[in-house]
Amino acid sequence: MASIFTRIINGEIPCYKVAENEHCFAFLDINPLSKGHTLVVPKKEVDYLFDLDTGTYQQLTAFAQQVAKAIDQAVPCLRVGVAVIGLEVPHAHIHLIPLHSGTINFSDPKLKLEKEELAAIAEAIRAQVR
Repeated sequence: MASIFTRIINGEIPCYKVAENEHCFAFLDINPLSKGHTLVVPKKEVDYLFDLDTGTYQQLTAFAQQVAKAIDQAVPCLRVGVAVIGLEVPHAHIHLIPLHSGTINFSDPKLKLEKEELAAIAEAIRAQVR
């Protein structure tokens, strides 16, 4: 069965897409730690980041860098943090999180954002992707 991320990539589940290329896809986390919290995934469904073939891994990290720079331009923050954690979705993914302090704490309360605000944030990031 396809992961939730594969279903998002395939358009079966709606998302707030911020960027896409031939190999990678980026969309807002709907339970963000901060405004602009984005997930970057390979289109190829592989459970564990380090099980990706070298080419896909390199494409994913380069794409994540491009998206992080766009987030940094679109969302007021000190910098964009990066994290690879969890086992909750069996599809490799990178969290890009706008930081307002020096740490990322996944046990912090998640933000509750309205659909309109998520759409506006996604558009602002999309506008900065190069």
